[in-house]
Amino acid sequence: MRIIDRIKEEGILHILRKMLLVVSGTAILAFGTAVLLIPFDLVAGGISGIAIVIDLLIPYEFITVDLIITVLTWVLFFIGWITLGSDFSLKTLISTIVYPPALSLFMRLASPDVLGGYFHLKGNGNPELSLLLSAVFGGVLIGLGCAVAFLGGGSTGGTDVIAFIICKFFPRVKSSVVIFIIDASIVLIGIFAINDITVSLLGIVTALIAALFIDKVFLGGNRAFIAHIFSDKYEKINKLVIERLERTTTVIDVTGGFSGERRKMLMISFTVSQYNELLNIINITDKNAFVTVHKAHEINGEGWTR
Repeated sequence: MRIIDRIKEEGILHILRKMLLVVSGTAILAFGTAVLLIPFDLVAGGISGIAIVIDLLIPYEFITVDLIITVLTWVLFFIGWITLGSDFSLKTLISTIVYPPALSLFMRLASPDVLGGYFHLKGNGNPELSLLLSAVFGGVLIGLGCAVAFLGGGSTGGTDVIAFIICKFFPRVKSSVVIFIIDASIVLIGIFAINDITVSLLGIVTALIAALFIDKVFLGGNRAFIAHIFSDKYEKINKLVIERLERTTTVIDVTGGFSGERRKMLMISFTVSQYNELLNIINITDKNAFVTVHKAHEINGEGWTR
C-alpha cells in the first residue's frame, strides 16, 4: 500500500525517470566491471572482488565469475530483506535484477570472438598499457555508475548490505568505516590470491579512483548539507522527513523582513545521499516552498561525527 501511495504522490513520470537513472547507473557499473576489471583480475572490493578471488581459489570451469556474482547478489539481497526490511531492499531491487544479466552480457562482449575482439583489451598488443588504462577507467566507470544509481534514489547493494547489517547491531559504528574495512579486507585477500603485487596495487588504484570520482565530481566533495525550508505545509514536510530520511528537524519562528509576517522555518541537516529524496519530498508537498541549501563544513553530534 505504501508503494501505491508513493506512486500517487511522486507521479509515474518521476518514478520512471528515477528508475531509468538506476538502470543506467547499474549498466555502466556492469560494463566497467565486466570489460575492464574482471579480465585483468583487478580486485577493487565489492562483490566483483569477492567473485574474482573465489574464481582464482576454486579454478573449476563451471564456476565462473558472473555466476558467483549472480549468486552473491541475490543471497545478499534476501539477507538484506530479512534483516534490514523491505524499504532498504526495494532500493536495491532494480540493481539486483539488472546487474547480474548485464554483467554476463558485457563479459561475453569482452570475448575475443565477439566484434572482432574490439573489447578484448587483454589480447591487444600492449598488455601493460591495457592493464593500466583498465585500472584507471574501470574506477571512473564504477564511480560513474554508482553515482548515477544514487541520483535515481537507488542503491547498488552488494557488500553494502553486510555493512548495514553490522551497523544495525552496532549502531555506534559508522557504515562508511565498516564498508571501508570490508573492501580493504577483500583487496588484502586478493593480494595473496592473485600473487601479483602490480595487479593488486592497481586494484587499489581503481577503488580510490572510483571513490574520488563519486566524491569530487558528482558529490562536490561534500557529504553533509543544511536546508532551510519556508512552507505553509511545514508540518507535512517535517513528518515525511522524519519517516523517510530518518532525520530530525528544527522548527524556528521567523519574521519576514519586508512583510513582517510571522512564519515557520524548518532547518534540516542531511547527507548527500538524501539530497534527492529531500527535494522530492518538498516537491510533492509544496511546489511553492522557498528552499535554500548550504554545504556544511562539519556537523558534530548524534547521528554524525563526534
